[in-house]
Amino acid sequence: MSTIIERFDKIKLNIASAKPVQKVNIIAVSKTFAIDHINPLIEYGHHHFGENKVQEALSKWSETVRKNESIKLHMIGKLQSNKAKDAVKIFDYIHSLDNQKLADTLAKQQMSLKKNLKYFIQVNIGNEIQKSGISVDELDPFYNYCKYEINLNIIGLMIIPPNDNNTQKYFKSLSELNKSLALQELSMGMSADYIEAVNHGATFVRVGSSIFGERS
Repeated sequence: MSTIIERFDKIKLNIASAKPVQKVNIIAVSKTFAIDHINPLIEYGHHHFGENKVQEALSKWSETVRKNESIKLHMIGKLQSNKAKDAVKIFDYIHSLDNQKLADTLAKQQMSLKKNLKYFIQVNIGNEIQKSGISVDELDPFYNYCKYEINLNIIGLMIIPPNDNNTQKYFKSLSELNKSLALQELSMGMSADYIEAVNHGATFVRVGSSIFGERS
């Protein structure tokens, strides 16, 4: 059995040991890795994969998803409005919805391509200038706009927490915000902190290097 599969099974085991209340989906973050490197996990039957660049996802995955409809692709990086059309073509989930212009463009492209994606609103929980995301103060009106005015299928919230050793605090805050909006899914946790995320109700964790190895 390949190392990738062994690592993946270990992560599944770690998550199961945390006894989550809801099903936890592992997004295998495959950005920068060639499809040949990812294939063992596809052949193993895993379906959720994450990319952070639209063009890379298109060139890398188009053929594979055409042959295997059960694969679900997640856009986990910053998405510019001018890439929205291509993003709607290739992705099933967008984790980085963070402004009205992008929301409007995605809604329009969905309609023209007759697709219905699932969306997470990215929240800038630590109000970091260098990070994308809606501020906590603007979250309620933005959520209402996306859901009720332009009919986007918002399934949950997403964060990349500040790197200040307070991860648990941010996970707890986002979980409470998610519940306040009665959302079912929650995207948080990466290779270093996915167990803490699961302990605070994450239903999608974004794990890359712990599965595929270090990026060159």
